[in-house]
Amino acid sequence: MSIVLQGSTSGSVTLQEPAVAGSTVLTLPAVSGTVLTTGSSGQSIPKAALPTGSVLQVVYGSYTTEVSSTSTSYVDTGLSATITPSSSSSKILVLVNQYAYMWDTSSPVAVSIGLQIVRGSTVVFTPATKEQFYFYVPSGISRGDVATNLPLQYLDSPATTSSTTYKTQGALASSAGNQSVLYQGSSNPSTITLMEIAA
Repeated sequence: MSIVLQGSTSGSVTLQEPAVAGSTVLTLPAVSGTVLTTGSSGQSIPKAALPTGSVLQVVYGSYTTEVSSTSTSYVDTGLSATITPSSSSSKILVLVNQYAYMWDTSSPVAVSIGLQIVRGSTVVFTPATKEQFYFYVPSGISRGDVATNLPLQYLDSPATTSSTTYKTQGALASSAGNQSVLYQGSSNPSTITLMEIAA
């Protein structure tokens, strides 16, 4: 038997029994809310109702302005992105693809750099040494230009619902010779992706 609910002004909603043997139980939640249907547009599941591990939002950033450094202390590469977590318990997955190349006035030469992730003014990830990534310019190249993409991932717990900026910083392992590291360029952007993960 069908149940017909009459609208307060007009129209009606019919609850149709399934055409199957036996009985089917539909348990309604003990809270107020809206029933989502596959036939309607403009409906969305509240973020708070999504299970642990769900991606709540994604923010993407890129940077193409070349930044050169000869420093053995960590300096900004210019790459950053900002996210506003929807919950203070959320995790932020930081995915970095930092384009960099090494320049030196002599060869052969080898140089290492370190890359760290900073949230606001707080360093959330730093490598054990600044020999995280390695460049080598072979002999015969008087003014070397060796490039690479530096991948980096980190899962952070910012514990905030405020706007939060993540950025990268790089440093040379040593300042010997005439070495410098250059980050990104007009045709070789560095990228950063921030993913809010439900906890």
